[in-house]
Amino acid sequence: MHDELIAQAQAWLTEDPDPDTRTELARLIDAQDHAELAARFSGTLQFGTAGLRGELGAGPMRMNRSVVIRAAAGLAAYLRKRGHDNGLVVIGYDARHKSHDFALDTAAVMTGAGLRAAVLPRPLPTPVLAFATRHLGAVAGVEVTASHNPPRDNGYKVYLGDGSQIVPPADADIAAEIAAVPSLTTVRRPTEGWDTLDDSVLDAYLARTDAVLAEDTPRTARTVYTAMHGVGKDVLLAAFARAGFPEPVLVTEQADPDPEFPTVAFPNPEEPGAMDLAFARARETAPDLIIANDPDADRCAVAVQDGADWRMLRGDEVGALLAAHLVRRGATGTFAESIVSSSLLGRIAEKAGLRHVETLTGFKWIARAEGLRYGYEEALGYCVDPDGVRDKDGITAALLVTELASQLKEEGRTLLDLLDDLAVEHGLHATDQLSVRVRDLSLIAAAMTRLREQPPTELAGLPITRTDDLTQGTAGLPPTDGLRYTLDGARVIVRPSGTEPKLKCYLEVVIPVASHTDLPGARAQATDLLESIKRDLSTAAGI
Repeated sequence: MHDELIAQAQAWLTEDPDPDTRTELARLIDAQDHAELAARFSGTLQFGTAGLRGELGAGPMRMNRSVVIRAAAGLAAYLRKRGHDNGLVVIGYDARHKSHDFALDTAAVMTGAGLRAAVLPRPLPTPVLAFATRHLGAVAGVEVTASHNPPRDNGYKVYLGDGSQIVPPADADIAAEIAAVPSLTTVRRPTEGWDTLDDSVLDAYLARTDAVLAEDTPRTARTVYTAMHGVGKDVLLAAFARAGFPEPVLVTEQADPDPEFPTVAFPNPEEPGAMDLAFARARETAPDLIIANDPDADRCAVAVQDGADWRMLRGDEVGALLAAHLVRRGATGTFAESIVSSSLLGRIAEKAGLRHVETLTGFKWIARAEGLRYGYEEALGYCVDPDGVRDKDGITAALLVTELASQLKEEGRTLLDLLDDLAVEHGLHATDQLSVRVRDLSLIAAAMTRLREQPPTELAGLPITRTDDLTQGTAGLPPTDGLRYTLDGARVIVRPSGTEPKLKCYLEVVIPVASHTDLPGARAQATDLLESIKRDLSTAAGI
């Protein structure tokens, strides 16, 4: 067994084009570190609808140049089999370790396969790549990013020509082509022949951001902004300057790209502590709101002053605020969200006479809603300009929420006041999440099995009136690994994360509210109910 493992590693080593991972792997072979080698050679990183994502390092179970070259070769073969022999592939990348190398490897492979390749000029937000794919008429786009994952990770996200991320069966078809690559020695990788784009694509993206805002709206809201050590700062500042908003006050410690993400445990605005520096800057400068992007700037977080201090708004709260703002502006078309997001969007759309669609989790599904005008998911993702970026976009979402804050400011009101109005109009929709990060992925499978074999009949004293096993699919939804519980006045969805080693449980309770004076009591009731549901769900899942 050990001999076979060493032979596998040595075969990989002979093909590895990266001196860093060659040195790393040679050291493991010399040390006869069988446990570590087994972890790296126990299979291959699976190419799914999130593309690839994993820890950097040597071997087929890690993100490295060998894995990326194979992925690019598989994608090229997939595109050529569909008649795109001379098609353009646009490639973007973030500022993580190895991102630029992976982008250039992809360009070389595409060029070697007879496709045309164009690389964005420097590390830029993911939405710029999603925009460029449509804007340049490309047959595919590739973004090298691990989004808000830990510093040691990187990833590879694929868009097809419509500018939205891949969905089945394209993911399986591309995976089959990757698996069919016999050896890296068969993959042609010329050292030139692709284009490096200039700033004209970025300029075209920025020109489109103007269209997100209504003409002659107030532009007075003052912001504190953090890029979370990612690539959002320059593009967001340029977009805000074009729009005529006051220049955001930067969280300087997190303003510039740094692949080590030194000030945060996880570079995700949702994670505890990630917003602490932004809150500190806001206490010093008293802005109207805080804006945060995740490292590749496709997500947008918003924080507001609530009483004496600052708090993050939930993704569902921002999703409802942007929807209400667009309705007030007379938007038409489909309002779409993932099934794990708040049902409040459906209430807002229904009252406005707009079509409302629920999709599976992820913008690869939301972006495909017919007639999409606005889409969001609770994980801080908002699509406010689907004709320009058919994906979540943390830059345009920041512009739109700052326009809303400016309008409210002129009326002597805040984002929290509008949330109160929505609660009185549609009922208080309170959401929360129970998220369990694991080292051992089998714990997630075990929890899902337990819930299926010993299903709960009630949570927090509320009877479960309906259980949907989403692996069977439902009307309008393809199958996915998840469970949905409908309760009297509440809803719970449990699913494994598609991008991280987490089990995620999404909770929502709806409390009718007669008037603004009833809101404090309704909020207290909702908090108690959510805590009870969390507790009972943890017990039922054994987590």
